[in-house]
Amino acid sequence: MKPTIAALLLGGLAVVCTGCDNGSSSSDSTPTAPTTALVTENFTGTVDPGGAASNPFTVAASGGQVNVTLTAAGPPTTIYMGLGVGTWTASSSTCTLLTNGYTLTPAGTTAQLSGTVNAGAYCVQIFDAGNQTAQITYAVTVTHY
Repeated sequence: MKPTIAALLLGGLAVVCTGCDNGSSSSDSTPTAPTTALVTENFTGTVDPGGAASNPFTVAASGGQVNVTLTAAGPPTTIYMGLGVGTWTASSSTCTLLTNGYTLTPAGTTAQLSGTVNAGAYCVQIFDAGNQTAQITYAVTVTHY
């Protein structure tokens, strides 16, 4: 089961429920489309043994979906890396991971973290899961509104 960003930060995140029955008798079941375009950001870099790399991104729309996918990491290509989402402090270039806002994962083609967030400054962090013996090259994709 992949972690969801929606369960990570109270007040800053909202849970999305598509097709939920809330008991209302309203006939309007058409979801409201986001007013901003979907943004796809690709980040690449390296992580030293015991280290981390952070990449900032800005979410424009509150309640918009965020998906984070570690698309490549290695060598070896099967290595598990730490992958997290946090809040970004530009003045100190600091990424503070959200509570339970991370997972240990190999690279893949589907989002390892997803959920909804409010508008603001966020970051994706890739870090040594404790198994690195050499520098790792990574690629990560973040999609958001």
